[in-house]
Amino acid sequence: MSSYADRLAALREQLKTDRLDGFVVPLTDEHMSEYVGSYAQRLAWLTGFQGSAGSAVVLPEEAAIFVDGRYTLQVRSQVDGKHWSYQSVPETSVTDWLKDHAAKGARIGYDPWLHTGDWVKKAKESLASRGAELVAVGENPIDKIWRERPEPSKARLVVQPDEYAGKGAAEKRTDIAEWLEKHQADAAVLSALDSIAWAFNVRGQDVTHTPVALAYAVVNSDGTADLFVAGEKVGPDVRQHLGNGVRLHERDEFESALSQFSGKTVAVDPERAVSAIFDGLEKAGAKIIPLRDPTVLPKALKNAVEIAGQKSAQARDGAVIARFLKWIDEEAPGGDVDELKASDHLEALRRENPELRDLSFDSISGAGPNGAIVHYKSSEKTNRKLETGTLYLIDSGGQYVDGTTDITRTVPIGEPTDEMRDRFTRVLKGHIAVATAVFPKGTRGTQIDSFARRPLWDAGLDYAHGTGHGVGSFLAVHEGPQRIAPVTSSQSGGDEPLAAGMIVSNEPGYYKTGEYGIRIENLVLVVDKQIEGAEKEMLGFETLTFAPIDRRLVVKDMLSPQELDWLNDYHSQVVEKIGPNLSGADREWLEEACAPI
Repeated sequence: MSSYADRLAALREQLKTDRLDGFVVPLTDEHMSEYVGSYAQRLAWLTGFQGSAGSAVVLPEEAAIFVDGRYTLQVRSQVDGKHWSYQSVPETSVTDWLKDHAAKGARIGYDPWLHTGDWVKKAKESLASRGAELVAVGENPIDKIWRERPEPSKARLVVQPDEYAGKGAAEKRTDIAEWLEKHQADAAVLSALDSIAWAFNVRGQDVTHTPVALAYAVVNSDGTADLFVAGEKVGPDVRQHLGNGVRLHERDEFESALSQFSGKTVAVDPERAVSAIFDGLEKAGAKIIPLRDPTVLPKALKNAVEIAGQKSAQARDGAVIARFLKWIDEEAPGGDVDELKASDHLEALRRENPELRDLSFDSISGAGPNGAIVHYKSSEKTNRKLETGTLYLIDSGGQYVDGTTDITRTVPIGEPTDEMRDRFTRVLKGHIAVATAVFPKGTRGTQIDSFARRPLWDAGLDYAHGTGHGVGSFLAVHEGPQRIAPVTSSQSGGDEPLAAGMIVSNEPGYYKTGEYGIRIENLVLVVDKQIEGAEKEMLGFETLTFAPIDRRLVVKDMLSPQELDWLNDYHSQVVEKIGPNLSGADREWLEEACAPI
């Protein structure tokens, strides 16, 4: 099966053998992860799509792939339109499409370890209206035909010390036990990998760029816990760290362990736990309370130690970005720099830091028209030179032992056009509007989102992604529950009230298909704001990311005096924060790049 067409044909033959008339293929794993290990990359193997969010449906005579606005261009370049129809989310969905396309009486298969219970319920309802049936499979049909499917990672767990976590694992389990008592539950199932990493103060290497380990956990009302993880992954240091309060089991024993909850009350997160977990508990006779994972909000509310670590990580990372931008300035005009060479150089600079453990995601290194592909990933096939008269967009980040970074900068190669400068300045104005926003407690990210879009809307422009996502502490670069996003965003979290201690990105952008992309991204911390005479408790943002914003793309006359003051003050802080990490020509370049306008 050397081609994707061959793989699609093989899947259809396997579905015939399995007496199925279709199959749903999500891009996730048994933990509902955004980024998944190589063993779970079923959608990419079947279709060629390399994005981080999407799904597909295969029927006997047609097939469809579903992506949101971030991947509109990417999916068309990676997935063959002769075999797949492109579907846009949220305008349509897998369940809506099946309702219109599944044959009457069809048996549509799904893997219960890869879907939430809510999705299964909706899909069953949609198919029932069509006279069709949703059928759980015992073994994923893609796994049957994927002969060279990788094995799950065997990397060992590592301890995340309290000096970086800021709170001991035993204390976190005690907090969860108190939460269980409040909800009159005997246990809580944790299936999200970052939740388990946070709760037990461990990290792993099982998912590229996200320091988590493949595991399941159950935390009990007495403060003890059961951790299901491959024994070969747990060394003596981790065993000692976990202590007597944590019982260790093999990961593949988790499914059968669900049968032990007969008569027990178990809290399970309907958004993060797969359907198979609910099925197993229901079959055992457990009483299920559908509640949000009790680690989600505490994980998002960074403690003082985590905030200090994040600031340290940002200062180191900002210095790396400054050195990289200087290198681009010097090397790109010569015509020898391409997207891959640039991202490789940036990674090499980051890896000079002993605190770095990994990148936080595959760098988005987009030159010219490739910069207009929101979640673009350069390859040998798509690689472009950084050509004079174009823009170059670089979105990147690092996983440091004390913090996770994510930053985007856009720079001109040669002289930018007036249109480029206009669009960049509008994006900057939106970025400043978010950075300076002050709002009452209880405000949602959906309410902040339009702050960033207003300058673009004034010119009849917009962008097809959220304005901000939560960020973990040496954990997932995309972390909930908070987001800054439109109400219609296909990504959940926009309705979570923003609260002091949350970290979120501030990343408005503009993308002109076939020509260029612009994005300015910093991470910001939600903080309390003291306002004289205020009648409500107020919040605002403290910027955490410090690296030059390219002044050559700024139209000064488009900025208000307050916006210009913000930019000049920001650049003054850039020199103050990251300058000590630079010397010689690097420091001189930084001071020039941050000179007041």
